[in-house]
Amino acid sequence: MDFPPSVIANRLARPVAVFGTGASGMAAAQLLAKWGVRVAFYDERIGAKDATEVFGEAEAAQHDLVVYSPGFVQGHPWLLTARRAGVLCLGELDFASLFWRDALVSVTGTNGKTTLTEFLVFAHKRAGREAVAAGNVGYPLSRVFELGGNRVPFPVCEVSSFQAESILHFTPSVLLWTNFAEDHLDRHRDLETYFRAKHKLVGRLGAGRLFVGESVEAHARRFGITLPETTGVVTHAEAEAVAPSEGVFSIFPQRENYAIARRYWIEAGLSERVLQDAARMFVPARHRLACVAEINGVAYWNDSKGTNFHAALAAMKIFAGPIHWIGGGRSKGGDLTAFASELARFVTTAWLIGETAPALHKLLQEKGIACRVFDTLPAAVFAVARVAQAGDTVLFSPGFASFDMFKSYSERGQLFEQTVFALKNRASASK
Repeated sequence: MDFPPSVIANRLARPVAVFGTGASGMAAAQLLAKWGVRVAFYDERIGAKDATEVFGEAEAAQHDLVVYSPGFVQGHPWLLTARRAGVLCLGELDFASLFWRDALVSVTGTNGKTTLTEFLVFAHKRAGREAVAAGNVGYPLSRVFELGGNRVPFPVCEVSSFQAESILHFTPSVLLWTNFAEDHLDRHRDLETYFRAKHKLVGRLGAGRLFVGESVEAHARRFGITLPETTGVVTHAEAEAVAPSEGVFSIFPQRENYAIARRYWIEAGLSERVLQDAARMFVPARHRLACVAEINGVAYWNDSKGTNFHAALAAMKIFAGPIHWIGGGRSKGGDLTAFASELARFVTTAWLIGETAPALHKLLQEKGIACRVFDTLPAAVFAVARVAQAGDTVLFSPGFASFDMFKSYSERGQLFEQTVFALKNRASASK
């Protein structure tokens, strides 16, 4: 690893300001500390260890470089203050990429990108290559350097729009852009701004290869954006032809994501048989559309990771019988009326939680969908269990962020599972 990278060589004499003391901030600080560079932590959270809670003109005057976590929006007052003072501000991913000289694969998209990232890591390991998930999942890229001793592992780097919107230096060898749909409009001004944030990754490819799903190509045309001539566009027809018939990649959007991975894999000269075997053995992380239990003939499915409209609707499309949908949460922007209209095509009843519940209740009632609002997730689960019949599906695919009621989608999904197991134990005891 070369040190210091030329871009920041003249900005390391004074302490580097690190915004955020989460995983990415700490990883960047550790990478700097390895080379004897001093750091100063800043975090808005009250009580964050060894961190200052304010950053103004006086603080900015003490630094020449800021490294910030993805949680900081570009209009954050601290970043604006730093830039006015002439301080170079880099996101952690961009900062770490200054040190990276080897190949890496980047994955982005609206839905399924984490599963695809983790699958590619698994498949590379099956092919005999030590790989790690990095970026928006797994390790921050700043930490990859310290893994594996003298043999630095190969990163499959998931990149969110939050990370992509400000990149200047991150240069992937290959970019897999799985799909594009409405999401994160609470962060990005509109759908085109969200698309262009992700499209910045395309601009950083250079001679690297780009593989995309149909929805990405369609939105590029819609926004007047030309993708590289060499872009590999994976169609739904191709996905239907090559994706496994069973397992996580047997349903959309993962069928398409597998087909995109296959295009990359074959072009890289790797064995398709290894990829197929990996797909059969791969087990995705929890809270991604999995059946928790069947109770008295009713199947209870957990898809807490479904945090946007597209994900929730995709989950609904795989079920043939009546669907009792449990959903709601914190809005991420988007057309709630259009979402309610789509919901009405698939669900039999709706059991609503979170900040969006009252608005959804009104819209769904207007569509003739029976629905109720609940203060807690367990209350909704117990209530739907009283009306669901054998052959029905209870689907927890919220369609919204979890942060109004929970710390994360994982905590939310875990509570759903615990409640379903409690229902199952109660049903067993009554027999």
